Amino acid sequence: MGRLSLLVTSPRVAPGLLTRSAWYAVESASARLCRDLSEPVVDAIVESGLGVDPVGPDLSAPDVARLLVTRSLETDVVWLGSSDADPGLTDAIASEVSRLEDPPEVEVIVGSWDVPGSRLLDAVAVMDRLRSPGGCPWDAQQTHESLAKYLTEEAGEAVEAIASGDRQHLAEELGDVLLQVLFHSRVAEDAESPQDQFDIDEVAAVLVAKLVRRHPHVFADGDASTPEEVEEAWARIKAQEKAGQNHP
Repeated sequence: MGRLSLLVTSPRVAPGLLTRSAWYAVESASARLCRDLSEPVVDAIVESGLGVDPVGPDLSAPDVARLLVTRSLETDVVWLGSSDADPGLTDAIASEVSRLEDPPEVEVIVGSWDVPGSRLLDAVAVMDRLRSPGGCPWDAQQTHESLAKYLTEEAGEAVEAIASGDRQHLAEELGDVLLQVLFHSRVAEDAESPQDQFDIDEVAAVLVAKLVRRHPHVFADGDASTPEEVEEAWARIKAQEKAGQNHP
């Protein structure tokens, strides 16, 4: 009797960065199965020198479950989960196992977890899809100028949500503000002039550098210890930047 291990991973983490227990399960299994060899995690495992057998993207969840359970009756099997989380597969496996008098052991192995902020990668990917060929024609024709009014509107609606006290509504409105940042950054990537081009990573890098510069009491040897002193230091540093270093 073997064991069936279901490896689940975050699509927002580098595919080779698996937990120790995940790599152990993958390396020690007699059979490694997946839907598609092009999946990033599968590709990383193949690159490590381990063999993986694809079952094909068109096989239904019940058929995949039946195959996995049957194979695991004889040997240890690892299923390398797809980036879409294999809808319906766990239910189908549970159904297969429940019909057996002596079922194999089934376990779920978490190969990687999302880090804080990882869903921002999804937002960037969606915005890129909307602006790319085959995406949304309205999004594709927008410019910084045409979007300017929405930036003002969404900021105002976020302020109204704060005043309303409805925190769920505030989360939604902050998402709309974030959309404007993503949108303008993606528009800038398509600028004809190289000097007008920037992307979301550059926007984030500029922000990080600014926050570090203006918080010397946290990141350097500044001595501000009260909110008032922090505000005073922020204003002073900002004025110095404007005057001599041309920082935004």
